Amino acid sequence: MSDAHGAALDPAVMNEDERRLAELGYKQELERSWGGFTNWAISVSVISILAGGFTTYGQAWNNGGPISIAWGWPLIGALILIISMCMAEVASAYPTAGGLYYWASKMGGATWGWFTGWFNLSGLIFGTASVDYACATFLSVLISLYSSSWTGTLHEVFGLFLLILLIHIILNLFPAHILAWWNNLSAYWHLFGPAAVIGILIFGPSSHQSFSFVFTHTVNNSGFGHGLFWIFVVPLGFLLTQYTITGYDASAHLSEETHAAAEKSAQGIWKSVAFCWVLGYVMLLAFTFAATHVEYMNGGQGNPYGAGSSIAVFASSLSVSLFKAVMIISVVGQFFCGGSALTAGSRVMYAFSRDRAVPGHRMWSKVNASHAPVNAALAVAVAGAIFTLPALYGNAAHIPVAFLALSAATTLSLYVAYVIPVYLRWRQRDEFVAGPWTLGRHYRWMCPVAVLEAVIVGIYFMLPFSPAGIPGHADFAWNNGAINYAPVMMLILVGGAALWWVLSAHRWFVGPVPNVEDAPAAPALEPAPGD
Repeated sequence: MSDAHGAALDPAVMNEDERRLAELGYKQELERSWGGFTNWAISVSVISILAGGFTTYGQAWNNGGPISIAWGWPLIGALILIISMCMAEVASAYPTAGGLYYWASKMGGATWGWFTGWFNLSGLIFGTASVDYACATFLSVLISLYSSSWTGTLHEVFGLFLLILLIHIILNLFPAHILAWWNNLSAYWHLFGPAAVIGILIFGPSSHQSFSFVFTHTVNNSGFGHGLFWIFVVPLGFLLTQYTITGYDASAHLSEETHAAAEKSAQGIWKSVAFCWVLGYVMLLAFTFAATHVEYMNGGQGNPYGAGSSIAVFASSLSVSLFKAVMIISVVGQFFCGGSALTAGSRVMYAFSRDRAVPGHRMWSKVNASHAPVNAALAVAVAGAIFTLPALYGNAAHIPVAFLALSAATTLSLYVAYVIPVYLRWRQRDEFVAGPWTLGRHYRWMCPVAVLEAVIVGIYFMLPFSPAGIPGHADFAWNNGAINYAPVMMLILVGGAALWWVLSAHRWFVGPVPNVEDAPAAPALEPAPGD
């Protein structure tokens, strides 16, 4: 057996991971130095309840209030866990850095692979940008707590965003074993950080809300009438859960850097979701029990942080020192999250380019002397910065309205990419050849549930955030913060990819392109259990 350049690949000296990768068509180019814990850790870091849980708390508060948090998080989280387990089964069968688009290509063909890849790549570009910009926003608030001269203008926040993004680019210059330390440390921060925040919110405030308030109180700051409350307003609040618990595909994208990847990457996917689902729920309940100043939370009494903001909870219920402590924990967590998100995005860019699906693919598919896809990381970061440029402009309330769509665009793009291979696996039924981690017969009901959940929430997250975002409404304006620009952002990347497919790519893109010759026959894996 030899690689695409004629170099010998001796099966006798290849370990099981390298052999399986060769069977899937690729030679080992990335540094395989991660264990199962680190693979799990990167998904915990990208999910980051210290990022999404803090930054989109207001989405749930304003669209449903405490009930959207107390009941929405466990409900939607359980459905997301099902999605993750369906993905884990496919990841076990195909442990490659290409992840989702590779799965879709193998199970459905080149067309499915093309669009899955572009949705996945788009979601990770948007996700990296949204996390780093949110980190800059929280950092700006933190700086203001220490310096009264800091004004935190949109331009200053954008400057912080670029600085954070630059640091994350530098971080991704290092080889995988260095990134392993980063992600392991991040995992510990995402364990003890939320625990510390929970403790602060239990013992720091002078009073707490009742159980009745947390589990039954409703808030509707959306502008939509109460007649739409349960069927439209409350589902808009589910963005808190759906956006926060994203990015767990990172475990799949880092499979070529993980030992025993067919098992460990699958476990990394679903176990990271389960961990963040449980710990995140306790943390968000702590937020809500501490939200005793309801009028302030709803944007009154001089609240400068915005209606429903998690920062408003801390500012109104904690002393200045404890407020600072919570903000530091969150900012550091978001910083970890952004770095790991860029790592995951760079692996998708690298793998998708390796199969010639991205313009300039030769550049993005290169690795440096440390076996790191540096060019791919730079491409993802620059693309994210470009899509965040509208955040330089705001309305009279200084809200970067175009940026607000990044979280919705991230969620929409990633979940489309998640459920396409889940659907294709369900369609294959007993023809699917499972890896060592499998759902067994449970795929029959779990896969349809996963697809249905993503389709329903996807429809909601493409709609306006309030009546003022509907063209023709008396309060409609392009910069009023009510318009959902997520479909526009997705159209630029995925729509462009669709046009490219119609005009050209359908004639030459064939899916994954092997870079090894005479790969060994695939092992006799057990078929998925049948009837």
